[in-house]
Amino acid sequence: QVQLVESGGGLVQPGGSLRLSCAASGSTSGIGVMGWYRQAPGKQRELVATMTSTGNTNYADSVKGRFTISRDNAKITVYLQMNSLKPEDTAVYYCNVNRVRLGRISDYWGQGTQVTVSS
Repeated sequence: QVQLVESGGGLVQPGGSLRLSCAASGSTSGIGVMGWYRQAPGKQRELVATMTSTGNTNYADSVKGRFTISRDNAKITVYLQMNSLKPEDTAVYYCNVNRVRLGRISDYWGQGTQVTVSS
């Protein structure tokens, strides 16, 4: 099993910044893609950004140019730097990792951290 602990959410004014962190522990051998998803009230969970172990990134169009994903493979931690935040970025943000072991892919989710953008 892989445990994920997220931190960094909170309340911020429009135009502000936040940095989310997600640290993985447990059976972390074989972790590949690490990323962030979000879910706003009444909406489906959506991809925000992902990063492979070799550094390839993928972003939702709505966050391109404002959010930056990064990871520290030694610490098995993924970060999401969020700049120029908008009210529509308000959501619960979830960390996600997948792990490949013996040909089997397993998906793990964090508990979620609330991000609220409001004046």
